[in-house]
Amino acid sequence: MTRVVVVGSFNVDHVWRCESLPVPGATLSGEYASGPGGKGFNQAMAARRAGVDTVFVCALGIDAGGQLARVLTAADGIDLRDQPSEAPTGTAGIFVDAAGRNSIVIGPGANAALDVAHIGAQAAAIAESRVLLVQLESPIAAVLHALALAGEAGVARVLNPAPANAPATAELLASADILTPNETEFSALVARHTAMAIPADAVSTAGDDALHLLCRALHPAGTVVITLGAMGSFVSHAAGALRGDAEAHYRVAAAKAQAVDTTGAGDAFNGALCASMALRPGMAFAIHAGFASRYAARSTESVGAAVAMPRMTAG
Repeated sequence: MTRVVVVGSFNVDHVWRCESLPVPGATLSGEYASGPGGKGFNQAMAARRAGVDTVFVCALGIDAGGQLARVLTAADGIDLRDQPSEAPTGTAGIFVDAAGRNSIVIGPGANAALDVAHIGAQAAAIAESRVLLVQLESPIAAVLHALALAGEAGVARVLNPAPANAPATAELLASADILTPNETEFSALVARHTAMAIPADAVSTAGDDALHLLCRALHPAGTVVITLGAMGSFVSHAAGALRGDAEAHYRVAAAKAQAVDTTGAGDAFNGALCASMALRPGMAFAIHAGFASRYAARSTESVGAAVAMPRMTAG
């Protein structure tokens, strides 16, 4: 079935916009807004608005935040499979500066309650999809179980290993077909799981052969897509798994954008990548990565995270 299943988080975002990002001891004035977010929800919205049927599996509080999630998913036609929790719905504090850069602090709340039993209840939905997309704002046991169910059904498994300080175990990485870290996440994963190292600020400018070597050490049997912001992305395939591409590794240029807010751009990339994979399974992977790049660029031209996901089809 042409469908993407996203297992992940929903947060109520609290956003402050100011001239510069806060530093320790600073008190700044700015503008405040609140809205929906969470990596899982952002990615589910991106996949749906990129044109694919989407199932979103999460845990929600029995509160106003949870009700907001239910209203928004219904409005966009997302099939919500939520686990009710006594904990409050997750929250995020987001600071955005005049250049569109951001800093984010997450309060997991109900997201931390997502359990293996609820994931197991979605086994049929996962098995009937083309792509499973997961992140690390949910309990690792639940994420692993979702990946295992997808693997058993032959469903493509995409792991966005974010945030960077989440415990991405070797078992977790090996359970995914495709990893999609940004520079910071890639640097942390390389340091944690290989005998090599690369500073986060050196990833985008590193030579392609060197990056490919690091990707192969990190994820020997699969594909790694490093998202590089304004520098585009870097794709590295395992030998024999080129997914229709002529080259084992290559860069995808970033699309031009008049960026006003980069919050959620990585989530836009992930959701759009999976939508394209689900809608066009016979296409070369470079086509999917190119669409994801264009979609992510468009998402930065509006303020917000989930609500900024553009409506443009990958089909």
